[in-house]
Amino acid sequence: MDKNLQGIEYLQQGKVEEALKLFSERIEEAPEDPTAYINFGHVLSTVGELERAERFYKQAIAVDPKAGAAHYALGAFYYEQERLEEACREFEQAVKSGIEESDAFFMLGMTFAQLDQPVLALPYLQRAVELNEADTEARFQLGLSLAKVQAYDEAILQLERVIEEDPGHADAFYNLGVAYAGHLEDAERALAMFNRALEVQPDHMLAGYGKKMIEKAEEA
Repeated sequence: MDKNLQGIEYLQQGKVEEALKLFSERIEEAPEDPTAYINFGHVLSTVGELERAERFYKQAIAVDPKAGAAHYALGAFYYEQERLEEACREFEQAVKSGIEESDAFFMLGMTFAQLDQPVLALPYLQRAVELNEADTEARFQLGLSLAKVQAYDEAILQLERVIEEDPGHADAFYNLGVAYAGHLEDAERALAMFNRALEVQPDHMLAGYGKKMIEKAEEA
């Protein structure tokens, strides 16, 4: 079996030392292949050796600057460390390098969303959904970004699709409640959405607050 694949299996089994040994051997055998550097970085990140992990991800890029997988791996690493601007740069490079996987577009869109730049997030979240129609979380994030740029009708369509696909998505119910109340001025439907959110997640504070606001308005 390929040492990279065997090493990944070891890592999934929690055999960290065995995984590192195989990835090290692979690096020695093929120092121009970025994959082993990426995998070595994954192992180091898993065990909390973050500075060393970052060095291996960067080495993968140094070996092959056009390796989209290397840029994606470093971007994901930065995203987890909340180094969002650096994550954004790497995800952009991954996409420019030709990665056509929905995860890359989703993560770039999410990074822009976390940076409070919904206009920039939108095309990448849209592309993520186009590439993987079944990615309910990408669709949910697309709905949120649409709402933030005040494209409320489109946001509602996406969020309604989310609750069809995932009836347990409390945040989608809550955000639909907000959209129904604020954009459509439909208190009855908004209340129903807040109640659904609370059925799914009884401690959903925002849904509870939304419900109270509507009930107070109806009492007035």
